[in-house]
Amino acid sequence: MTVRVVAGRYELSTLIGQGGMGQVWTAYDQRLDRRVAVKLLRPDRVAGAEAEELRRRFVRECRVTAQVDHPGLVTVHDAGSEGEDLYLVMQYVDGADLGDHLAEHDPYPWQWAVAIAAQLCAVLSAVHAVPIVHRDLKPRNVMVKQDGTVSILDLGIASVMDTDTTRLTHTGSPIGSPAYMAPEQAMGGAVGPYTDLYALGVLLHELLSGDVPFSGSTALGVLHRHLYEPPLPVRRLRPEVPEALEALVLRLLAKDPQHRHGSAQEVYEELAPLLPGRGIPSGRPLDPTRPFLRPHAPWPDRAATPAAAPDMPAQPPGAVPQQDVARAVDDVKRLLGEGRITQAVDILGAILPAAAAQHGEHSPVVRTLRKQYAATLMDDGQYRRALPELRRLADERAAESGQADPHSLQFRYEAAQCLEQLGEPAAALAEYRSLLPYYENQYATDDRRQSLEIRRRIGHLLLALGDRTAAHDTLARLLHDAELLHGPGHPFPAEIMRTLQWLGQVRG
Repeated sequence: MTVRVVAGRYELSTLIGQGGMGQVWTAYDQRLDRRVAVKLLRPDRVAGAEAEELRRRFVRECRVTAQVDHPGLVTVHDAGSEGEDLYLVMQYVDGADLGDHLAEHDPYPWQWAVAIAAQLCAVLSAVHAVPIVHRDLKPRNVMVKQDGTVSILDLGIASVMDTDTTRLTHTGSPIGSPAYMAPEQAMGGAVGPYTDLYALGVLLHELLSGDVPFSGSTALGVLHRHLYEPPLPVRRLRPEVPEALEALVLRLLAKDPQHRHGSAQEVYEELAPLLPGRGIPSGRPLDPTRPFLRPHAPWPDRAATPAAAPDMPAQPPGAVPQQDVARAVDDVKRLLGEGRITQAVDILGAILPAAAAQHGEHSPVVRTLRKQYAATLMDDGQYRRALPELRRLADERAAESGQADPHSLQFRYEAAQCLEQLGEPAAALAEYRSLLPYYENQYATDDRRQSLEIRRRIGHLLLALGDRTAAHDTLARLLHDAELLHGPGHPFPAEIMRTLQWLGQVRG
């Protein structure tokens, strides 16, 4: 029997999981003499030109998710492509996935459910601060280790495996796991941290009651129940569950994202009084209450940009002297050419103060560097840092050339994208709406395409905010105009049509 070795060092051993587009293997790292897990993805199973897009997104998502440092995330050791496969090499976790853990303990102790949820909140708090949305939180993507600590799997993979996770398949079924999918995600709306919180509510309901709150024989039936049926309060099935815990689950399962908790940290703080107090662990393996002396609490306000200390230097650490600006620019070009985005970001951030001192804050050199810095931050997934840079660039261009300046509008559009990625749908919606009049009624084809894309994003954000009627009207008008511009067989109007058909079925 031939043993496959990936990337010249990872010897595949046992197939432990398989899905529509990938496999998970235990493997042996020949170089470092350790056991690892290897996930193989098959981009060739995606039609046509989307395969190359999937490869590009895979590399980007691996790079972005590697920024998250938290003990509740499985460590990624390596990633790349070999032949037709994309591979992801991860830490091997000795434990059981939460689905099996639940099946082996019936009924599941509610204290265990609280401990699981609290640990997941700690991880999500760190993940959302990047910002990253998991998009596919479910028991099979959660591991309970021997010491009772919890790890989340497949961070970023849901985004990779679909160029738009909210897009619907040709069969009308939502991509993902319908039982754990928030209404706004399944309907094609914008996703954000609130989407993961809904999935956390489904998962917590399942741990407490033994079943998901909404099930059915078809994806459409499950989605209809997510949208219109209230979940059964868990105390009707298990009266021993504390009232506060039942109320927390019901709030997480709110249909409208604005009615859920504001953050994973807020959920953690509500769970904290229900966690077991200090004591001696039972000694049983896979006991999720064992880690709780409150060591995994999320850092307060971690998502906020820290204020500079009074004694910090004006330039960031690693800032370059003026005479080295030209050399640093060359380094940035080389690094970007090699795909080393994170290093390029660090150098660009260090160049800017020196370049401003040498050439002037409003010089063409500094503006070009600032544009590159903002674009590279976005490519690196650092939307929180990119947002103020884009707003500054937009304001400077508008002050010089007017509000309708194309460059200023593009910077504002990218700022709206940042707001969307940061899980601020109302702010993103307002920004897109303020931009739209500048692109409407334009004769240039590029302007008309941009207008259609903005309207599509407005429709998806309305879905995320729970306004399905306004979303339907927006997308119906968009479909008519998109078919006039592109023709009915083009992928853009075809996607809008599928969303409207799905939305119409659910509304009916």
